[in-house]
Amino acid sequence: MDDFILENATLVLPDRVQRGWLAVSDGAIIEIGEGRAPARGLDCGGDYLIPGLIELHTDHLESHYAPRPKVRWHPLGAVLAYDAQITASGITTVFDSLRAGSDPDGSGLGSELEQLAGAIAAARAGDLFRAEHFTHLRCELPSTDVLDTVATFTARYPVGLISLMDHTPGQRQFRDMEKYYTYATRGGRPMEEIRANTERKIRDGRSLNAKNRPALVQFAREMGIPLASHDDTTLADVDLAVGEGVRLAEFPTTLEAAEAAHRQGITVMMGAPNLIRGGSHSGNVAALALAEAGHLDILSSDYVPASLLMAAFLLPEQAPSITLPEALATVTANPARATGLTDRGALAPGLRADLVRVQRAEGVPVVREVWRAGRRVA
Repeated sequence: MDDFILENATLVLPDRVQRGWLAVSDGAIIEIGEGRAPARGLDCGGDYLIPGLIELHTDHLESHYAPRPKVRWHPLGAVLAYDAQITASGITTVFDSLRAGSDPDGSGLGSELEQLAGAIAAARAGDLFRAEHFTHLRCELPSTDVLDTVATFTARYPVGLISLMDHTPGQRQFRDMEKYYTYATRGGRPMEEIRANTERKIRDGRSLNAKNRPALVQFAREMGIPLASHDDTTLADVDLAVGEGVRLAEFPTTLEAAEAAHRQGITVMMGAPNLIRGGSHSGNVAALALAEAGHLDILSSDYVPASLLMAAFLLPEQAPSITLPEALATVTANPARATGLTDRGALAPGLRADLVRVQRAEGVPVVREVWRAGRRVA
């Protein structure tokens, strides 16, 4: 439908929640009203109507492409299955997190970046996507080929966000080596092999980081691509990010780092699974602690797409000082603002009609319908 009305809805507006209606024309919101609609439309039965969710960092594509160790699925089939799950979770704008830079032990999908990027481009060209897809390059700093990979990729494909990632064991996300080994054994490799690879990563990580990080910062600056830091832990990490012009701090591991980043005007993002589970799987700071301290700006589904909507509705219950409109802004307006997407992220006349109808079932938000630019996609 080009023109339609959604009536009898619980509208979550930027500053309030109200019962009313919303009119769409030519893919955009044209009018919002309270009470009875001026004409009959789709009766939402009192369900919530919210903006389409915006996801800045999801690793979930990898689980569709590599569903088992040493198993690779058809790239286009994997991309489309991932897109369907993303959209069914209420996400209408997604930054696909693609890893740039191969791992020294051969794990990860860094060497297969081109296959996934090609499949995404093919789906976009064929108008096969339900959600709108952008690219977030996760640049692994302790990698020998990350600079060449990024240069080659950006010459062929647009990039909306670059993150500076250092997963060297013993620091940032993996300060706790026991937690690191739990993470590293997921693929079933022998512990002897894992320990040998870990020693190599620790030995080479510092020198590779020192070479690759400033080069990537300069490259992003020249290309006009927004920068994100990753797993900032100390005040020194934050100072480094500030000097580099970083806009977004992804998953700071300590309250100290999150507070410092927020004070410096850097947008702070945490994982929605962290909030739902009650803490970090790596033993780092809890997302709720940042929310209660006023240092949480954005939530990301990270590795569970459905967690984004669940966390947004859970947040006001766990932190009563945060309203539902403020909580939903962490998955809509705030990520839109952080990436320069000025045409979406809120229910307001003139913005794109990216909409999600949500029913609460036993406390769990359930996606009933999804529209992107006025077109029903789920």
